[in-house]
Amino acid sequence: MSNLLNKNHEYGTAPILDVRDLSVAFNNEEVLKDISFSVNEGDVLAIIGPNGAGKSVLFRALMNLISYDGEIKWREDVKIGYVPQKLMEKAELPLTVKEFFILKSKKLFFKDQRLSESIFHELKAVGLNQSILNQQLVNLSHGQFQRVLIAWAILRHPNVLLFDEPTAGIDIAGEGNIYNLLHKLQDERGMTILIISHDLNIVYRYADKVLCLNKERLCFGEPDKALTSEQIERLYGESAFYHHYVH
Repeated sequence: MSNLLNKNHEYGTAPILDVRDLSVAFNNEEVLKDISFSVNEGDVLAIIGPNGAGKSVLFRALMNLISYDGEIKWREDVKIGYVPQKLMEKAELPLTVKEFFILKSKKLFFKDQRLSESIFHELKAVGLNQSILNQQLVNLSHGQFQRVLIAWAILRHPNVLLFDEPTAGIDIAGEGNIYNLLHKLQDERGMTILIISHDLNIVYRYADKVLCLNKERLCFGEPDKALTSEQIERLYGESAFYHHYVH
């Protein structure tokens, strides 16, 4: 399957992210052990593995939200946007979209015309009209809410985006729309993207590199080379995951 995001971009060869011997433990229980990998500017890295493999923990370490051993080296000019797997249930957020964006800043930046225009710009970039600002989050569809989260993440123009299962809870048609949106943003802005996904079709179609995790690094490289049948079985066992595997 063709890789829609693997453009002939003119990026430098020095990694934008270099991780060496990363380990994380909670209450003396090792969650990640000796993980090493690197990501080049403009690439899309897919991170895959079974539940409990440490994928979301890896993201938290990359954002320096938890303690870890080893080395995480971002390039100095890096600015990170993040879309979590679960922010909170929308019913628990009695906010309008506008109020949700206000949380992005310590000041009420809707009084700042320039910042307001930036929000309108990012909403348009994800295919939303600015009229959505007055809607309650609880009234949004899953797809609309995910687009709002992406607009929120790309506000102020990060050059790296971390997506923790960006299509969780969205139907197949909606999944395609979200990934096409990510492709568009990456293509237009040259962003580096790290995606946690459970769908191998997405990995083959969109990723330049894949990192296989199950507390340890089981594979890393181009999907066509790294994801052998043996490696997939080693990672997941004989599971329903195979039903999503078309290559």
